[in-house]
Amino acid sequence: MKAVSVSEEAPIILVVDDDQFIRDLLRRVMEKDGYQVVEATNGEQGLAAYKSINPHLVMLDALMPVMDGFTCCQHLQALTTSSPLEGKMLNGKSLHNNARTPVLMITGLDDPESVDRAFQVGATDYITKPIHLAVLRQRVRRLIEQFQLYKKLEEANLELHRLATLDGLTGVANRRRFDEYINDEWQRMIREKLPISLILCDIDYFKKYNDSYGHQGGDACLRRVADALRFCVKRSIDLVARYGGEEFAVVLPNTSAVGASKVAEEIRALVNQLQIPHAQSLVSEHVTLSLGFACMYPTPSTSPTTLIGAADEALYQAKALGRNMSFPKC
Repeated sequence: MKAVSVSEEAPIILVVDDDQFIRDLLRRVMEKDGYQVVEATNGEQGLAAYKSINPHLVMLDALMPVMDGFTCCQHLQALTTSSPLEGKMLNGKSLHNNARTPVLMITGLDDPESVDRAFQVGATDYITKPIHLAVLRQRVRRLIEQFQLYKKLEEANLELHRLATLDGLTGVANRRRFDEYINDEWQRMIREKLPISLILCDIDYFKKYNDSYGHQGGDACLRRVADALRFCVKRSIDLVARYGGEEFAVVLPNTSAVGASKVAEEIRALVNQLQIPHAQSLVSEHVTLSLGFACMYPTPSTSPTTLIGAADEALYQAKALGRNMSFPKC
């Protein structure tokens, strides 16, 4: 496989064929049309190249040594569908997205069974040898344009979903996203037999704060508290959400009660250190938080509402015991 310096300007075509003459021919034609070309001589090399460059189109020969094109195409489809674009936004970047990279099968096989098999394993289109270059160029252009359009639509949908799941004031997740996420993580923890913790945080005497400093002051306070939570919650799998009003929630998958206690205390201490003035507070001269947290090992017979209820009860206890503290319910 030839090493190629890949830029971001031109679409990338991965050519997987064991025939040097065909690879050279396809490279010349595609580069003349302004595409970048990366070559591989068999299916295994093709998969390795695909993972590293994420091409816009794969040209794939059906009959090759080591791994044939049909098997390679199946693996390509599995790579594409195993890394959703959603993950890219929420929990780190994924290699591929749901807009499947088109695969153009180029082969000397033209019997109906081979054509059917090519489409069954995920090929987008099919062209036979000897290659009609004018037809090839038109199909390549159409496939790449379609792929780029699908990617733009996915990115637009992703942005719409992101906006729909963010709290407009604080920039953290909103209640809708919290409900989605805790349900998803609950199911994942069941499968992996791991614990999940939840922290509920409430700004102490926030109504009095609004009465004293006005709603603009209250909004600024909410933003600063949300920033403090984001600072303390560092893992990509954790979620900070505005649960409602002046209440925030922190979802901590694969976290024990001890871990949740540390995070809760770090949040409480940092908000104290901000020293946001709160003249009407009955606890301190500054804004403080009451926090309740709970930890559970999810099972198929339980639901996140149990964990939420336990954390809410712990929050109630923290308030009853004087506020500006974290209280466990595990």
